[in-house]
Amino acid sequence: KKSGLVGALFGTPRARREERENRERAFEVLKFIGIEEYADRLAKNLPYGVQRRLEIARAMGTQPQLLLLDEPTNNLDIHSISWLETLLNARTHCTMIIISHDRHFLNAVCTHMADMDYGTLKIYSGNYDDYMMASTQAREKLFADNAKKKAQIADLQQFVSRFSANASKAKQATSRAKQIEKIQLDEVIPSSRVSPFIRFTQEKKLYRQALEVKHIAHGFDGKVLFKKNNLLIGAGERVAVIGGNGVGKTTFLRCLINELSVNEGEIQWAENADIGYFAQNNEREFATPSTLIEWMTQWRKPGDNDQAVKAMLGRLLFSADEHFKNTQVCSGGEKARLLFGKLMFQNHNVLMMDEPTNHLDMESIEALNLALENYEGTLIFVSHDRQFVSSLATRIVEIKNTKMLDFKGSYDEYLKSQGLTG
Repeated sequence: KKSGLVGALFGTPRARREERENRERAFEVLKFIGIEEYADRLAKNLPYGVQRRLEIARAMGTQPQLLLLDEPTNNLDIHSISWLETLLNARTHCTMIIISHDRHFLNAVCTHMADMDYGTLKIYSGNYDDYMMASTQAREKLFADNAKKKAQIADLQQFVSRFSANASKAKQATSRAKQIEKIQLDEVIPSSRVSPFIRFTQEKKLYRQALEVKHIAHGFDGKVLFKKNNLLIGAGERVAVIGGNGVGKTTFLRCLINELSVNEGEIQWAENADIGYFAQNNEREFATPSTLIEWMTQWRKPGDNDQAVKAMLGRLLFSADEHFKNTQVCSGGEKARLLFGKLMFQNHNVLMMDEPTNHLDMESIEALNLALENYEGTLIFVSHDRQFVSSLATRIVEIKNTKMLDFKGSYDEYLKSQGLTG
């Protein structure tokens, strides 16, 4: 809108006094959500993360009694998500219904979980971890109860088979046959949730040093993103690159793979470094029309046959009927799984991933998380998913004010070092 963020938040009243009051209130909100510097900018020209904050502020600015949030953490950086958690937890008198694949966010904000599975909707008390424990226990109890009933039926059936022809015990056999008829097994409805099988291995192991970055600098259109930064990354480290929206995280990764040339400095990889890259924007990977099986075939190793390609697609949850689907009609999550298959075929000893959990469902996120926990190579990744970063990173690099703050330790340890809470 022509009136910039203030207009986007509240519109422009005709009355001068009301306009002044609304503008003052709007600036207070903009300052509270940390985007007052953009007050005179058009909303459509803002960075995605700032637009997201604006949308959330506008939804909450009316003091609603019911708030519906659909993937509110999308396009927010990791610090902005922490801000959002604090903001939502302060609204104790507002009922919220939230859709999110961010596990840490759900744990921090939600008091109940609505599980849509098995063709039904069931409500669990507690956060995401509580729900996972309760739903798993309920499923295990169902199987255990059915197992007991099957054992009981088998015992009764054995008695009936043995003594039904015995005149002295025919009455007992008939009684047990009636007991069998009364025992009903609980229905086990197949879950709609399935997890892909993701495993990354390295063909050639790196020793000691993987990467050295010397005095690098880069920027666009006169704006410096980072400058005069040095990093020495050892083999096997798992480095999370974090920072606010627009600080240059993706640019940094693109410089590391030589997709962009640094303005200053030098990037030196180990001689045997074999780098695999997962881009946040992967449209170029699927620019040429092809079927799933054609696309995956180009990445198989020499000696792998068609069966290996089909097996890879199967592990990534693509049925045989989908093998001839065009990759260009695949969803964001399907394309991400295809890219994981490509990386699995190539056995890199360095993986670089830019927001790999975007577009993934919860099962795929957890499968990827587990795969990277077990990966023995060097990992450098950008993610806004707090749980993902906390569980994986052994080192944090935060790009802030053109500098790279290098911290050797977990994300939780990094927060404590900065005087922040987890």
